[in-house]
Amino acid sequence: MPKIHPTAIVDARAELADDVEVGPYSIVERDVKIGSRCILAEHVIVRRFTQMGAGNRVDAGTVLGGAPQDLKFNPDTVSYLRIGDDNAFRENVTISRATGDGLATVVGSRTYWMTGAHAGHNATVEDDAILVNGSGLAGHARLGRKSILSGHVMVHQFCWVGEMVMTRGNGGISQHVPPYVMTGSGINRVAGLNVVGLRRNPEMTDEDRAQIKEAFHITYRRGLPMSKALAAMDACADWRPAAARFREFVRSVLTAVKPFNRGIVPMRRAEKNED
Repeated sequence: MPKIHPTAIVDARAELADDVEVGPYSIVERDVKIGSRCILAEHVIVRRFTQMGAGNRVDAGTVLGGAPQDLKFNPDTVSYLRIGDDNAFRENVTISRATGDGLATVVGSRTYWMTGAHAGHNATVEDDAILVNGSGLAGHARLGRKSILSGHVMVHQFCWVGEMVMTRGNGGISQHVPPYVMTGSGINRVAGLNVVGLRRNPEMTDEDRAQIKEAFHITYRRGLPMSKALAAMDACADWRPAAARFREFVRSVLTAVKPFNRGIVPMRRAEKNED
């Protein structure tokens, strides 16, 4: 049987695995599913239509699956927050469920959310991403796998941040950020490649890193219109999957339709980072 503190309130229509722990004064609403090995600390609220996998740890003051911060939202909507396995949600994290019947806000596995981080409705946070204190994703935004939102970085609605992106603190993003780059300070600035992250990632070979660097140079160093940069990358038929994902991200940006047609974050020469 789940271990539920006497002061906690767990709706009888919630589904909890037998080894779930629910701490003091926490609330679990109906239509919630919580998988094995999950631990909720004190004063946690898990709202209706939230689904959690196994091994998640939720710290004090966190609210999962709250109603979207969307003035158009109908409270009768059946929408979801779906969370994978082995995530850590520190104090006062907030994640909204989706806007739209049957739709979901999605969190992958092994993500780490520091104090006060937020993801809005219909957002997607992929595996192994990190959201540092006070960072936030607006509605319909996406944070790629192994990317890091540093302290107080904000991502505008409908924007995509590719995989293995490293952001600098106190920045803002209102355009799409391609994989493997480092953003600069301020708004919409690419400083260079995430060289340290690429070097430390055991998934990346020397060939991968060389091809990613080539993709970056084609996109940001040659002064080409983005359509011609994509054509130049398409000519690199021998690229391995990592560099190919960079190319396909650019293609997705160029073919995005409203409201996702936000363009790609530019290079700011004053922020140049050696790569």
